[in-house]
Amino acid sequence: QVQLVESGGGLVQPGGSLRLSCAASGTIFNIGAMGWYRQAPGKRREMVASISSAGSTNYVDSVKGRFTIASDNAKSAVYLQMTNLKPEDTAVYYCHENLQLGPDVVYVTVWGQGTQVTVSS
Repeated sequence: QVQLVESGGGLVQPGGSLRLSCAASGTIFNIGAMGWYRQAPGKRREMVASISSAGSTNYVDSVKGRFTIASDNAKSAVYLQMTNLKPEDTAVYYCHENLQLGPDVVYVTVWGQGTQVTVSS
């Protein structure tokens, strides 16, 4: 059974930085796109950043220039470097990875358990 384990959330002051990490455990045959979503209280879950298997990245407009997504396929890991954090970035952040768990099988999307990011003075 493949699981994603997240780390790196916490409480930070406005203007501060955090780095989220997400790593997969278990047997993985191939890795596709990976990314991060977030969900703030009372709001819908939104895509924050994504990275394709070829390294192409995509960001929601509100984080462009402040957040950077990176991946390490050897570690089945995806990271989110967040800088100049704002109170409106407060949310639970979820990573996801599209994984092929064996040859000749379809990719499945696996989600992390979520990590809380709180930006407050």
